[in-house]
Amino acid sequence: MRSVFLGIFLTAICACSADTGTEVDKIFQDYSGAVPGASVMVIRDGQPILTRSYGLANVEEGVPVEPSTNFRLASITKQFTATSVLMLVDRGKLSLDDSISEYFPQFPEFAGGITIRNLLQHTSGIEDYEPIYGDRFPEQVTDKGVVEIIAATERTMFPPGNEYRYSNSGYAILAVLVEKLSGQDFPEFLRANIFGPLEMENTVAFVDGVTSVRNRSYGYSVSTDGIEFTDQSAWSGVLGDGGVYSSVHDLLKWDHALYEGGLLSEELRQQSWTPGLETYGFGFRIDEYNGHKRYHHSGSSSGFRNHMQQFPDDRLTIIVLTNRAEPDVAPLADKVADLYLK
Repeated sequence: MRSVFLGIFLTAICACSADTGTEVDKIFQDYSGAVPGASVMVIRDGQPILTRSYGLANVEEGVPVEPSTNFRLASITKQFTATSVLMLVDRGKLSLDDSISEYFPQFPEFAGGITIRNLLQHTSGIEDYEPIYGDRFPEQVTDKGVVEIIAATERTMFPPGNEYRYSNSGYAILAVLVEKLSGQDFPEFLRANIFGPLEMENTVAFVDGVTSVRNRSYGYSVSTDGIEFTDQSAWSGVLGDGGVYSSVHDLLKWDHALYEGGLLSEELRQQSWTPGLETYGFGFRIDEYNGHKRYHHSGSSSGFRNHMQQFPDDRLTIIVLTNRAEPDVAPLADKVADLYLK
């Protein structure tokens, strides 16, 4: 009798899982077929309970998206940049309340009032580099190029610490700071200290002509006029704010590390998830979704849209990676979360 009840229970679980998978397929139906695609993973208690691949990673060559397909993470990269800085704090290389002028003497006088913490939480008042010159550079700008751009500005948008204003410039500056204090190029620091130890073997901070991306997806823009290849922009060479490529397969390992610790001291790990102004911590947004505590971040760059959200009390993580410029996929990730948050 016990085996009969067990069989009924397992059948019900499988049916529920199949039904949920069908619902996820419906959410991403526009990403199926001969179009730029999507990679989706749902993780519960550290285990992937749903993995879906849709559409094409390379439209021109008809290469399908797979769980191992690497997408440009865009601003989800900020989690890795923030962790790199915090690792150096743990090692006594700097303090969160150090002034950035200590490390960047070429910056104007306004930098004296800006701390590392301000950069991490987007409260520095430093302008975002993209709007300063637009997309007019003949070659790609790098993190060091962003430092040069900010060194030529005259003021901050507001007194440091007084407001929140999302600024990619801050994370480009942080990437250069990691290089200054570690003596390693930023991609090498990430590989040696994060990607390597976590066995994220195919995750890389991409530098054109220097590193390569295995199983790479390419970015596109999709409109009523068709599909346009829009893989890179003048800003795609900036790494600290958005230059990492990864897959749902490797981000599963990152998810484990975030829950299990090991990379950072517990104190700094918890500070990462402590909301400042506008709910921003260190590389994460912290809020509630339908009564469930959530850590999350979107990523948007030329040809890519992504979203990763974790519900720590539910031990649930939703990852959505896509290789098209639009639409915003955070609402799609929310729809997936709705299927699992009961």
